[in-house]
Amino acid sequence: AYLVTQCTQEIGIRMSLGATPAGIARMMLAHSIKWTAAGAAVGVIASIATTRLLSSLLFRVSAHDPLTLAIAAVSLIIAALLASANPARRAAAVDPITALRNGN
Repeated sequence: AYLVTQCTQEIGIRMSLGATPAGIARMMLAHSIKWTAAGAAVGVIASIATTRLLSSLLFRVSAHDPLTLAIAAVSLIIAALLASANPARRAAAVDPITALRNGN
C-alpha cells in the first residue's frame, strides 16, 4: 500500500502513456514479491547462521531441515502476495489525470 501511494504519479504517467491496468497490477505485484523474496532469503540465511540458538528452540525438527525452511519461505511469499493483491488492484484503478494533477 505504501508503494502504491509513493508511485501514484509514476502509475499515472505509465497509464497515460498506454500501460494497461493489468500491467500496472503485475508491476506492483512483481515489485512486492521481489522485496519479499529478498527478505525471505535474508531470513533463511540468518536462520542457518543461528542454528545453535535455533536447535534449542526446535522439537523433532532439525535446524538444518531444508523442507521446513522452504515451507516457511514459500508461506511468507504467498502471504505477501495475498497482502499486496488489494493495493495492486487499487493501483490498476488509478485515474491518470487525477494522479498527475495531484502530484502525490
